Amino acid sequence: MTSRGTPSRFLQSVLQNGVGRYVCQLKRISIIFSKNAQSSLGVRDFIEEGVVDYAKKNPSTVVYVSPQACRIPKIVAEYLNGNVREEIVTSKTSSEIVALVTKLANQSGLDVVRIRKPFHTDSPSIQGQWHPFTNRPPSIGPIRPQAKDPTGGLRGTNA
Repeated sequence: MTSRGTPSRFLQSVLQNGVGRYVCQLKRISIIFSKNAQSSLGVRDFIEEGVVDYAKKNPSTVVYVSPQACRIPKIVAEYLNGNVREEIVTSKTSSEIVALVTKLANQSGLDVVRIRKPFHTDSPSIQGQWHPFTNRPPSIGPIRPQAKDPTGGLRGTNA
């Protein structure tokens, strides 16, 4: 927590994901719905039309479809880091559920928080920031533009 009262952290990658190859962090999706309830109509349409296509596009994610006697249909997403997210899909259409499942697949499972700085290092430098005059000895003096010599050549003003 920061002084603003909102959680924050430095920008980080989940297990250096994407350095070698990308690994989808979504491990399992469970679709829980009712066979008869009106609120599960969009979920049933998604199961008939889009769940097979989604499973073919994402072979690393296991998709469970479980009809239960429940009033509120939901999608439970489990990630590799152990986090679990539940999304209520009451009265949503099939296309809205496709968008929701795609969003869950693209997330890392970490909580969404404010990023403190756009850069961070685990081993900071104690020398400070480099600039062109960092290692220039002070005895040389400041750099001045060169003046033209009346003979046609350039002559330095530092000499």
